[in-house]
Amino acid sequence: MPTGPPATPDQVVAQVEALRAQVRAAVPPRTDDNLLIGTWNLRAFGDVSPTWAAGPRTSPKRDWTAVALVAAVVEQLDVVALQEVRRSTGALRFLRSRLGPTWRVLASDVTEGSAGNGERLAFLYDSSRVEPSGSWGRLCSRRSRGGPPTSSRAPRTRWGSSGCGPPGTRGSRCRSS
Repeated sequence: MPTGPPATPDQVVAQVEALRAQVRAAVPPRTDDNLLIGTWNLRAFGDVSPTWAAGPRTSPKRDWTAVALVAAVVEQLDVVALQEVRRSTGALRFLRSRLGPTWRVLASDVTEGSAGNGERLAFLYDSSRVEPSGSWGRLCSRRSRGGPPTSSRAPRTRWGSSGCGPPGTRGSRCRSS
């Protein structure tokens, strides 16, 4: 039974730390008064090669190092929409494991046919900062749920997509974990 990747090599740890520093310099810090939202088109984000250093003949080219670097960016945000997540979710699962136990994912079904390219949308969110509100496709700031309100209207983030909708409608089979 697979136990996951071996320990992260020192060289990868150094790359991840350097990228984290660059992202921190460019992205505002998380505070009680903000919600950091991003979107990222990760071309063909599906399988991941079970190695820290993919070689020229390795397929897929995306390895554990590449996904660890994606995690170094995503972890600076509260909600991230990922585009081009493939049917195979190996890279998405590894990304989530790198982000830690407070991170959750909502994903649409794979869009079938040539127009859909076997892709789905996935939304990663830090459940220590936002939570599902009970309304389909809506996340609320944790501060608006349990902390003091910042205004008379609770801050909310709402998303939708052509492949994800309320129960009983086209695209109602979105997954949450």
